[in-house]
Amino acid sequence: MNQFDVPLCLDIIGTLTQAHVRHERSITAFKESPPLRWLFRRRRANKGAASRRPRPEHAEAKIPPLRAELLQWLREQHAGGRRLVLVADGNPQLAQQIAAHLGLFDEVARTEGAGTAAERKRRALVERFGEHGFDYGGSNASDMIVWEASRAALVVGNRSLGDRVGLKTPVLRVFPATKPTLRTWLKAIRLHQWVKNALVFLPPLLAHRIAEPAVLLQAMMAFVAFGCCASSVYVTNDLFDLAADREHNRKRYRPFAAALLSVRSGIYAAVILLLCAMLLAAVIGWLYALVLACYYVVTWAYSLRLKRIAMLDVLTLAGLYTLRIIAGSAATHIALSFWLLACSVFLFLSLGFVKRYAELYDARKTGAVAGHARGYGAGDLSLIMSLGTSSGYCAVVVIALYINSADSIALYHHHKMIWLICPLMLFWISRTWMLTARGDMHDDPVVFALHDRTSLLLLAALGLVLLLSI
Repeated sequence: MNQFDVPLCLDIIGTLTQAHVRHERSITAFKESPPLRWLFRRRRANKGAASRRPRPEHAEAKIPPLRAELLQWLREQHAGGRRLVLVADGNPQLAQQIAAHLGLFDEVARTEGAGTAAERKRRALVERFGEHGFDYGGSNASDMIVWEASRAALVVGNRSLGDRVGLKTPVLRVFPATKPTLRTWLKAIRLHQWVKNALVFLPPLLAHRIAEPAVLLQAMMAFVAFGCCASSVYVTNDLFDLAADREHNRKRYRPFAAALLSVRSGIYAAVILLLCAMLLAAVIGWLYALVLACYYVVTWAYSLRLKRIAMLDVLTLAGLYTLRIIAGSAATHIALSFWLLACSVFLFLSLGFVKRYAELYDARKTGAVAGHARGYGAGDLSLIMSLGTSSGYCAVVVIALYINSADSIALYHHHKMIWLICPLMLFWISRTWMLTARGDMHDDPVVFALHDRTSLLLLAALGLVLLLSI
């Protein structure tokens, strides 16, 4: 008998879809639980407004990502005239949605009755097609009894699973499951964002104590702890926002939204990262632990609510950056400088406005200002630019006042050299805002600076000026 004469019955979860939808539903149920519902109520309303906007080109955003290689093979089977059947166990709506979207499946077979999922699938397929009257594609070892009742097997998973299935049933083909790489995990925890945590080194660096081994060790531990804490929030937030991220032109490529990483592994990663941060904080000292706890709470407050309140959002961003400097002081027991804190607040307030301007500019360009959900409108662009540039120049004024202060004169032997910082900073802030006004700015100024050669050269020049001034 030609294999095209035998229907191919395909499981959905973990087989056709890369994501385990049951785990995603568990995350959604937790998010909708009474203790958290009030936190997300406003977020749901805002995202609901966004979802009413037209979504060109990405019709599959409503369903989990599908396995591209398997999908191509199924298209070839369908083109050859083979009957394809989608097996729906426990989620017929998802099966109907996938079948309607792909247009490949001739039938959706629903399972009913008692028993395990594998028992229900076996019973439904045997009743529909008879013993060994179908081929079955799955990805779970628990489906072994279904494969035993099939004529041939399609296996999604590792080679060992294919070998085990092959002992009972002839194997048509094995599609290896996607294995997450180190690069995928680094992208998931947003390692590039750790560069922000370098601010913890500023207190010992500007106090000229960074070369002391004990101080450097404390600062390095503070840096890693901050990174782990922030990454834990990033991962958890991505898990909560899976559905919304899949509807976003850029965020749908994030590892969890693209199902390159499973929800279960994300939960484990978020917990482990937070535990690592707590352990390091305990080793560093109670004062640092208190600052880190404040950062964690404020970060979640920003993520859930504050980033949707105009002006309070950018002030919170500036505060989160400044908390890193405070954490560096707490970890190394070096007294905070008023000048440093004031400069930090003004500079990062300016960058916060850069972020909002870039987001609003892009939203206006795509006609999505109404669903922007940040508390700003298209008419606010000029005000945001005015406030942002003013804040950036205020930071330079603070630097100039510090350079002329007794504190600066006592620290730097070649005092006049340090004046070069002012024109360098003026140039960088002015250029940053000029690019922002032109629409050439990334919605994250830190990411922009990391990939901008001019910004990196200016940073190197600032470091050289400080070094020559000592």
